[in-house]
Amino acid sequence: MERRLAAIVCADVAGYSRMMGSDEAGTHAAFKAHRAAIHPIILNHGGRVVKNTGDGFLLEFPSIVGATEAAIAMQTLMAERNRHLPADRAMQFRIGIHMGDVIADEDEVFGDDVNIAVRLESVASPGGFAISAKAYREASKHLSVPLTDAGNHRFKNIKDAIEVFTWTPEGAPALAPELREASALSQQYRTAIVGVLPFANLSDAQDEYFSDGLTEDLIHALSLQSFYRVLSRNSTFAFKGKNVGTRLIAREIDATYLIQGSVRRAGAKIRVTAELIAPETGEQLWTGRYDRDIGDLFAMQDEITTNLSAAIATEIVRAEASAPARLSTDVSAWDRFLKGLSHYYRQTKEDLAAAVELFREAIRLDPKLSIAHAYLATIQIQSIQFGWVKGTREMWAEAMNLAETSVRLDPRSSFAFSILSWAHSLEGHHEAAMDAAKRAVALNPYDNGARGVLGICHFMIGEHREAIELFSMAVQRDNSDPRYQWAALNAFSHYLLRRYDATLSWAREQLYINPNHMQALAIRAAALAQLGRSDEASEAARVLMANYPTLNVDRHLRNFHWKRPEDIAHYREGLLKAGVPLGKLTLVQNDVKRAAES
Repeated sequence: MERRLAAIVCADVAGYSRMMGSDEAGTHAAFKAHRAAIHPIILNHGGRVVKNTGDGFLLEFPSIVGATEAAIAMQTLMAERNRHLPADRAMQFRIGIHMGDVIADEDEVFGDDVNIAVRLESVASPGGFAISAKAYREASKHLSVPLTDAGNHRFKNIKDAIEVFTWTPEGAPALAPELREASALSQQYRTAIVGVLPFANLSDAQDEYFSDGLTEDLIHALSLQSFYRVLSRNSTFAFKGKNVGTRLIAREIDATYLIQGSVRRAGAKIRVTAELIAPETGEQLWTGRYDRDIGDLFAMQDEITTNLSAAIATEIVRAEASAPARLSTDVSAWDRFLKGLSHYYRQTKEDLAAAVELFREAIRLDPKLSIAHAYLATIQIQSIQFGWVKGTREMWAEAMNLAETSVRLDPRSSFAFSILSWAHSLEGHHEAAMDAAKRAVALNPYDNGARGVLGICHFMIGEHREAIELFSMAVQRDNSDPRYQWAALNAFSHYLLRRYDATLSWAREQLYINPNHMQALAIRAAALAQLGRSDEASEAARVLMANYPTLNVDRHLRNFHWKRPEDIAHYREGLLKAGVPLGKLTLVQNDVKRAAES
């Protein structure tokens, strides 16, 4: 093992997973052909191939000038090769370049400077390269092309900010629209990279197909989320059957999180275990176990996949939100968004207010950050429902505008369509809400939030049994996501079916999570009154009014746009029976009456 000064070049293909998904054999063949074409350029500039990956390669050069000239030559050749291809088949490399002290062990190179080159590749435009300022200053006087100052960037697991310069050849063909969008998402919005390792088969060899199939289904289900990037099957199945530590695997495939598990079959039963780990620290972030009767094998596999993806997706978002803040004044929109998300998960009035400001700042820094618009719309709606802010027409209009903007910016996000559906539901736009909810489910059938929002659409038009089925499914599979208040929604559905004991159980569940939840306090009081438990109903109404002293029935129901008037009337009846004031006039009359009697 030795140390030496070297220039490192890292490259991968933009949109490779999408291309593999549409034509696996053709994409792999094209990649090999392109790699063979540029190999002489590498050798002509004194470089060597350290490692070939599924969709790229890592190179070492003795000179930063040689490395940069090789990158320019490679991208110029690729631009020429792509010029005659359809846009959806053009294969464009993104290249990162850095120089520094590396550790050489046999044919491998390691060290922070290698990691920086790998991170720089994610900043490069398809068809171009990104180079660190340190390397650029060494090579600039020998370069014949102008570079653009791209400012400072902060990268995961790199302590200091890196000043970056970028270059893209003139006349490089533009990516196809769907490829360009995917590339932008992976660079800017999907900071977490998730690898799903092949689940271990602990049964007979003939059951190997099930463990492999479950792994592939989970990769597919997680890839439909818009918050992070999921590595393809080719990246992780290379480690199947190999005794390699998770930390080394993560560094090999550049994964932030790894998922691993096992499948064991015994007679007519099957047990699946899974865990989500942060490989750099070895911390186990989540673990789950599923015991099922085999029955319909495909239906059972689909159920386990849905449960796994729902639980894991939520935990990844939570882990990213709770990551330590970066000690830097050089913040990005994504930094602000993640900090806002950390406040949002605390679910207090003060934290939601802090999250609002941070999400607004993220949008100011990057108006195209779809997910920040979606979360800001969510908070606007929840703050009104919790009774923490007054629901004005301006607030409702802003929430709707944010939801619509989120969908426009990321039309493939099931979360964005879910929030749009929710906003339409609460405004009484029942058909538009149902259309958006069905679109969300179609985009990601594994998104339990989307199915729960479809339940809200059924609830709003009075189809309460259908709503309860969808709400209960969402609770079973995803009970820790604060974006949705499934317990409170279940309480309302049961109340409108006159199942008051079930209403109280669900309201109690919601109040465990948020003791000041206005709607849970209100529906509890109404249910107790309908059960004839007058003293308890009066006490529940007193607690509600102590938390929200300006509340009255008329004001509370003003924002309820349920389709069936009889549902509104039934809820109104319960609140009045419990002793919640009808309106402002009632409050004044009661005060006058008490004064006269004293």
